[in-house]
Amino acid sequence: MDIPNHPSAAAATRHPAPALASAGEFLSFRLGAEEYGIDILHVQEIRSFEEPTRIANAPSFIKGVVNLRGVIVPVVDMRIKLGCEKVEYNGFTVTIVISVHDRVIGLVVDSVSDVIELTQDQIRPVPQISTSLDADFITGIANVGERMLILADIGALVGSAELGLVNAPPALQ
Repeated sequence: MDIPNHPSAAAATRHPAPALASAGEFLSFRLGAEEYGIDILHVQEIRSFEEPTRIANAPSFIKGVVNLRGVIVPVVDMRIKLGCEKVEYNGFTVTIVISVHDRVIGLVVDSVSDVIELTQDQIRPVPQISTSLDADFITGIANVGERMLILADIGALVGSAELGLVNAPPALQ
């Protein structure tokens, strides 16, 4: 039974819950104290961090571009994008090269942990914490032993209008 003026009904219309992640293999990586997982099928390769060429007037989380075997790849620092307090580059810092929506993008993360196979029983929905929280890219939380893994729809994250990397029109030649 729907109650039109009930607070939970209003919240559901403002921010529909993202689809729950499906079982499969996920690449796990760390950003600060949190551990995230993305669908392994989007991962093209993992590279040691190299300083990208800066692009003028780009948002702070777009570190620049790198030349990856003739392909110019934009590089996004996920720590800055997701609001981590401390951004530090060290020997564990890597760039995860992903392919999403026919685009290649580099994601700078603190470290890569491993590839984890998750069953549907291990994946739980994201709790509704606040309507002001922008977590539309989070598709679930998985318990893996003592670890808690935040599952992310990397296509939704890098496809956001703020990034402008995925739906940008082709460059004029």
